[in-house]
Amino acid sequence: MGSWIIAPVVALAAFMEIMDISIANVSLPHIAGALSSSQDESTWVLTSYLVTNAAVMPISGWLSARFGRKRFFLTCISGFTLASLLCGLAPNLAALVLLRAAQGAFGGGLQPVGQAILTDSFPPERRGMATAIYGIAAVVAPTIGPTLGGWITDSYDWRWIFFINVPVGIGVFALVSALIHERAPDRGSRKQSAMDWTGFGFVALSLGCLQVVLDRGQEVDWFSSPVITVLALVSALAFVLLIRRELKCDEPLVDVRLLLDRNFAVAFGLMLMLGFMLLGSTYLIPAYTQSLMGYRAVDAGMVLTPGGFVMIALLPLVGRALNKVDLRLLIAVGLAVGGLSLLWMTNFYLGISFGWLVLARMLQAASLAFLFIPINTLAFRDVPAGKTDNASALINLARNFGGSIGISLASTVLTRREQFHQSRIVELLQGMNPAYTDFTHRLAASLGSTPDSPTTLATIYQYAIQQATLLSYLDDFKLLGIVFLALLPLLIWVRPGTGGGRAAPVH
Repeated sequence: MGSWIIAPVVALAAFMEIMDISIANVSLPHIAGALSSSQDESTWVLTSYLVTNAAVMPISGWLSARFGRKRFFLTCISGFTLASLLCGLAPNLAALVLLRAAQGAFGGGLQPVGQAILTDSFPPERRGMATAIYGIAAVVAPTIGPTLGGWITDSYDWRWIFFINVPVGIGVFALVSALIHERAPDRGSRKQSAMDWTGFGFVALSLGCLQVVLDRGQEVDWFSSPVITVLALVSALAFVLLIRRELKCDEPLVDVRLLLDRNFAVAFGLMLMLGFMLLGSTYLIPAYTQSLMGYRAVDAGMVLTPGGFVMIALLPLVGRALNKVDLRLLIAVGLAVGGLSLLWMTNFYLGISFGWLVLARMLQAASLAFLFIPINTLAFRDVPAGKTDNASALINLARNFGGSIGISLASTVLTRREQFHQSRIVELLQGMNPAYTDFTHRLAASLGSTPDSPTTLATIYQYAIQQATLLSYLDDFKLLGIVFLALLPLLIWVRPGTGGGRAAPVH
């Protein structure tokens, strides 16, 4: 019974942190206005959080082993809660950006340590249900964040998107303190395990710079910007040096040797792409409804919400099936349904109803339930008990960076394909095209003007832009769908078998 009490408490801590990644997105215009800054400057509120979060997450396994899992987890909860309070009280943008960086740093340990606690708290036959509880936090939170953030900002004030973390954080801190018991780390065996600051510098440079590149690249036209080019080169160099150093360490900050295991390597890649599809589509669908259909932020969020309920309903069912069905089959179902649901979205049109949008998202959400739990189970199936923290850090890092890549790629493809389709459509808007001539006459008649009047021409141009934007969204959905279906051959490399693995009680 104790394990089942721990599961929702630990999941709530992860839910709080994951939701904070996306909850501030829709509030940026309000933050910029209240703190007298530009919209571009306000985006650093997001970037600073993601950079420090990415730097801390991969070393959370080492920090847990060094200071004790419970102690480190409580430090992360208390630091995240305090930083949230101070974010809500920030007097200016510079202070808010710095405090968001602190919030991201403390939040970097909540996801991997929380998942490691759940993995080690349950025996193999019940681990699927524990992962299902964690999955509700990891997969549902990104879809709820924008909706909740928009509602809070419209109904109250943007500062409350940070203040709501305070009572949740205090409650989770008290429950974790009471429910989780763990021996203090063995200092004798850790005498030589001093902090590898050089390795941490490589982690911070490689992942931090990459996060800035992904988050800001599209805004400054990628490698046409000298800053983005330099950051990308620094990230690549630091990554190579990091891998070289960690492979030589007896107690590495980031245990990259885990990727030498075939099952874990495939699970890492699949989790990266799960984050890619989850956040890529979570970015595209609300943007589609707001830019082309005139939905408010809250209404756009409501398109996503029913999909969250589908995941909540299916995750426990998939968790029960883990010990009866080959993991490869469950993952294959998730990849197929996810890819086909995204290809179905290429049939979207400007007059599509709210109900069809919700149905498409629900089908896609169903696929996520068949992916999250089996991929996590596959990742931990052959991992030794002492490596759980390290494995959890890498798997959560994969999902988070996959999401950043998904949003960045979706945004870039959207912009580039919109330019492409606009140029192709404009080529057809000339008098030698009979269809264009006929359309202009009928449009002018309906507007009560002439075919060459400014009113008619402006309306035609507006229609052209609208159609180009629509086609660019459909191209994005097609790309995501094809990429997802292309992952199916990876399952050939996975060893057959149902869920399983060793569990080492920590409470």
